[in-house]
Amino acid sequence: MKLILAPMEGLADDVLRGVLTGAGDYDWCVTEFVRVTDTVLPHRCYTRLSPELGTGARTAAGTPVRIQLLGNDPAMLAANAAHLARLQPFGIDLNFGCPTPLVVRHRGGAALLDEPELLYRIAAAVRAAVPRGIAVTAKMRLGIDDTRKAIDCALALEAGGIDELVVHARTKADGYQPVRRWEWVARIRDAVKLPLIANGEVWTVADWHAIRAASGCDDVMLGRGAVADPLLVRRIRGHAETVASDADWREIEGLLADFWHGVQAKVLPNQSPGRLKQWLGLMQRRYPQAEALFREVRAARLAPEVDAILARRGIVPATAADTRAAA
Repeated sequence: MKLILAPMEGLADDVLRGVLTGAGDYDWCVTEFVRVTDTVLPHRCYTRLSPELGTGARTAAGTPVRIQLLGNDPAMLAANAAHLARLQPFGIDLNFGCPTPLVVRHRGGAALLDEPELLYRIAAAVRAAVPRGIAVTAKMRLGIDDTRKAIDCALALEAGGIDELVVHARTKADGYQPVRRWEWVARIRDAVKLPLIANGEVWTVADWHAIRAASGCDDVMLGRGAVADPLLVRRIRGHAETVASDADWREIEGLLADFWHGVQAKVLPNQSPGRLKQWLGLMQRRYPQAEALFREVRAARLAPEVDAILARRGIVPATAADTRAAA
């Protein structure tokens, strides 16, 4: 069985990918999407999104990285995929799942799920443009407002030649509500022959067992559940639903320090607190210590304020925090 870290727009950038793949044994991970419109993007667009392309398309922990493309023009997606392939990513993934209003309004992501023929043309064009040594995969939801065309979409992508398909077991209209349409993944699995990966609402080891049983899929993609509990993949590998312990939180504190350091190096000081709050906001679901820390940093607006809080808790060295505050 394989465990894959999901693409999560606005959340799982290279910094968080590096931290999460360092904490757990993922088979591969997928970047946030690159939007393709009417031009062939320069390589810097991809290397900025995925600095891992400079290190063999692997995170610091050695986890392979696939680059995700989003668009609706088969020819332009194929041209961009061919250009991207020169950077030797671990794979190229096609986004047919993003439900955000902006993406859907511009006819991208899940907005294409009423057009199986277009999905086929995109998949076929990209597969033909990319060397066989580089995997071409796709991630789809079950439909826009309903599941009527879910199987048609999966069959179209299979006919287009993709190597694997991730099925996010919700429709676009479901958004990120706690909806579990895992039985539809099983119906798709029965209809296609290509490898299928189940995704959606896996927060615990029990959820992992349940999605595999309901979908019939051995392989599972973890999304927000892996962000809420960075040790989830390890718990799954051990087949044990352990209670989050003080020792777990001490390890999480180390991950927070690494994340904070990475965010500080990447974004402006007035932007970094929001990134930390975003992660802590999800971790509150699993760790009461994260809830307490979130309450403490919630009012912080600048990086030195957060530095001081983390230093008081022993998460970052006080000397490092003082140095940054003085700067």
